[in-house]
Amino acid sequence: MARMLGKSFSAIVKVLGVKGNADAHLPPDSLIQHSSEAISPFEPFIEQIPTTKEWILEQFSNQINPISYLQSLFPFIGWVRRYNTRWLIADLIAGCTLSLVMIPQGLSYAILTNLTPEFGLFTTFAGASLYWIFGTSKDICVGATAVISLLVGKTGTSVTDKHPNFTREEVAKTHAFLAGCIFLILGLLQLGWIIELIPHVAISAFVTAAAITIALGQMPNLLGIRDVNTKGPAYQVFIDICKGLSRAKLDAVVGLTALLLLMSIKWLFQYLAVRKPHREKMWNTLASLRLSFTVFLYILVSYLVNRNVPQEDFKFRILGHIPTGFGHIGPPTFQLELVKSLLSELPAIVIVVIVEHIAIGKSLAQKNDYSILPSQELVAIGAINLAGPFIGAYASTASFGGSALLSKARVKTPLAGIFNAFILVLALYALGQVLYWTPVATMAALIIHAVIDLPMSLDELRKLWLISPPDLVIYTIGLLASIFSTLENGIYVTTALSACLIFIRLLRGQGQFLGRVQVHQYPNSHTRSPVAADAPFTSANPPREAFFRLDRKDASNPSIYVESPRPGVFIYRFPEGFNYVNQSQHMEFLLGYVTKETCRTTVLDYKNPGDRPWNECPSSRPQELSDQPGSETIKPTLKALVFDFSTVSNIDADAINGLIVLRKQLERWSSPETVQLHFASVNDRWVRRALAVAGFGYPRGRELEAPIPWSPVFSLAKKTMGTTCTTLGESLIEPTRIAMTIENLENVQSGIEAIPMGTGQLAATHGINYPNFHADLMAAVRAISVFATQDGI
Repeated sequence: MARMLGKSFSAIVKVLGVKGNADAHLPPDSLIQHSSEAISPFEPFIEQIPTTKEWILEQFSNQINPISYLQSLFPFIGWVRRYNTRWLIADLIAGCTLSLVMIPQGLSYAILTNLTPEFGLFTTFAGASLYWIFGTSKDICVGATAVISLLVGKTGTSVTDKHPNFTREEVAKTHAFLAGCIFLILGLLQLGWIIELIPHVAISAFVTAAAITIALGQMPNLLGIRDVNTKGPAYQVFIDICKGLSRAKLDAVVGLTALLLLMSIKWLFQYLAVRKPHREKMWNTLASLRLSFTVFLYILVSYLVNRNVPQEDFKFRILGHIPTGFGHIGPPTFQLELVKSLLSELPAIVIVVIVEHIAIGKSLAQKNDYSILPSQELVAIGAINLAGPFIGAYASTASFGGSALLSKARVKTPLAGIFNAFILVLALYALGQVLYWTPVATMAALIIHAVIDLPMSLDELRKLWLISPPDLVIYTIGLLASIFSTLENGIYVTTALSACLIFIRLLRGQGQFLGRVQVHQYPNSHTRSPVAADAPFTSANPPREAFFRLDRKDASNPSIYVESPRPGVFIYRFPEGFNYVNQSQHMEFLLGYVTKETCRTTVLDYKNPGDRPWNECPSSRPQELSDQPGSETIKPTLKALVFDFSTVSNIDADAINGLIVLRKQLERWSSPETVQLHFASVNDRWVRRALAVAGFGYPRGRELEAPIPWSPVFSLAKKTMGTTCTTLGESLIEPTRIAMTIENLENVQSGIEAIPMGTGQLAATHGINYPNFHADLMAAVRAISVFATQDGI
């Protein structure tokens, strides 16, 4: 197929009548011949720049095997055949233990959605029964979560207020189905990397704001305060709660004591885990059961208090009747009006579900020494959210508490979810009468207890400030936007601000001019004993060169002497890549700095001052005597410029055009002398192609025709065993192993025996037809040094 595309492209080019010499941008044959003679007796390597046809072939080189791709969608196939009794026992214990936590959580979180409690169990059941088929983590528990439930509730309120003809159940089910479609598409297209576009600071601000909003929203239920509007912004809910404290009822006793009991049990077992670490697993398991213990304890209290009292005279609010079984089976509603109204609500739920799920999965995978596949995890939550609505589930993702419990219970495989699902079914069919007596205040206590640890602590905020002050500012803005507006606006604001920060850093990233420093290694294998401070330092190992910023705005010792490579030679490093966004700034900064630090090679004299261009300032002559007292040394003329491309992995037409314009400006500045442009660490083949097409990478006519013969310098390395270097016009496919220093090459040219291996074992690391592309910065600078020595600098 790829060959057909390549042939079709060539045919289209011919039909369109595109003419021209395809090799017009290649170095002249005389230069290749000169380079071949210079590198002798070592074998040359001619670099072939990639073609557009090759780019097309590369796009189809890694075609997906349909069979392996389909198998990757069902990871359980890889481990289910090895399932054994030991795994079964561990999964059974973990799954049953998990259900004791997920049942009360599911019931309580459903309150946040403004749906009846059984919808929380439906949602948890969907995740438990399906995740093991598609998931790649043994520790993840998918189900109802506090943050997602809150978003579902806000979405239901927003849509039903505008379209009262739809029920909250219809909104929740369709909402989950549409989100599942997005997850599934992203997963099937292997777009798991898109998660990295969402900054952590945005999620942290959102989670903190969501925890505050959830806790404030449950305070009326906890205290028994009626007629408080919990649908508004968090700050307004807080004001209404303060105004309504005088209306608190007996529910406050139930809620506050339940919350105190939950926190006390958690603190107790954390204390025991520290004092008796050899039983940490047991303490953690008992601590995780505090939710079920508290719920059933207060169910018992509620039953004893209210069993002989008419329903209208109950001492506090109770959960009430829970329908038996799956009474809400049915497809989502796909009316166009409903779908349109949900489109604006989808981005927030999609972002939070994805980030929360992947963050939990990666964290637990690193803790337990395995890895997850983000794209496949998107397939998993996509399948769950697509199928779940048909049994009454709303949107779901990985649960913090449930996943942590599975990990601590030493679960062996994702199949533990099946046992969790089985217990959930029993709860739906057999525990309805028991759950009837659950106090609403107790459910509110469970929710508040679950989210109380989600906000960032003061220590974490201080650490964030030390790491990145702008991120703390963005976090604060997002938090305030969420509290005083909506959670959705908060996450949009923080994501947009983080993107703007990256864009500004990319746009305004300041380039760096570098100088070189002779660095000695101390102590080394030859120098073990200390050296006196006033004694001359000698080292058996020769010094090496390092490159520091000339302006010294880095972490190096300011007392270290940093020198320019040679007078009139400059090294420039791109800090944040090189593209159309920042090319103008880099080129202006480069030209301004170079012209400031050098003088024109030839001073332009004008007979009449009016002939001088308005933007050209008079400059001093390059040849001035400085032997008079008080005179300053004159500036050098421009000789060469080295670009460090180690941070440039791609390039565009605007960046190339900026380099072309800069070259013309520098040539006018150095005329009639030539200015050499060298490039270090240009590793990407397509960047090399773009530079070569623009005429970079090899000396131009003026350099080749200079009075002093141009002499190239190359880097050599040991060849791979069993390979041979190519002759001219062929391509070489071989990795380089052991780099040879430029001193050794100069020694060879000088006739000094310095290379311990035969010449047949060494080859040029890169193409000799592009001698101004160098393996690294040191090679580029030393090539300039050879040129400068020949030129008498």
